[in-house]
Amino acid sequence: MIRWTGILLFILYVMLLVYFLFFSEAYGRVAQAERAYSYNLIPFVEIRRFWKYREQLGLFALFTNIFGNVLGFIPYGFILPVVFNGLRNGFLITMSGLGLSLCIETIQLGTRVGCFDVDDLILNTLGAFLGYLAFAICNYLRRKYYGKKI
Repeated sequence: MIRWTGILLFILYVMLLVYFLFFSEAYGRVAQAERAYSYNLIPFVEIRRFWKYREQLGLFALFTNIFGNVLGFIPYGFILPVVFNGLRNGFLITMSGLGLSLCIETIQLGTRVGCFDVDDLILNTLGAFLGYLAFAICNYLRRKYYGKKI
């Protein structure tokens, strides 16, 4: 039952992720004619910029850029080990989060639907790791109190 719920949640999560990253106009998507190749390969440049100009940019921009990238990948790190027993290793989950993020950033660059940003890779990978950490804590507590494995 837990695994099937996890599969359903993972499918819903992927659908929402695709929507927000590629189709949502509220998150900086522009018309096809206005799209240009955009990238940042220097770590922490955008994070610093959003933090430094947080008052001018507003809290929504700060939250969606910095915290949104982390929060967006927490479900990935949490649900994946529930669905796949073979992915119960924090390193594998973190590296697969990095791989997924790299794929997303590359697609965004190629389709010009966003900006390839190394900071997004860092923040998304952190989110996957934090999601796995939350899973590991919940799994430990569940085993301790109920003595079961998923």
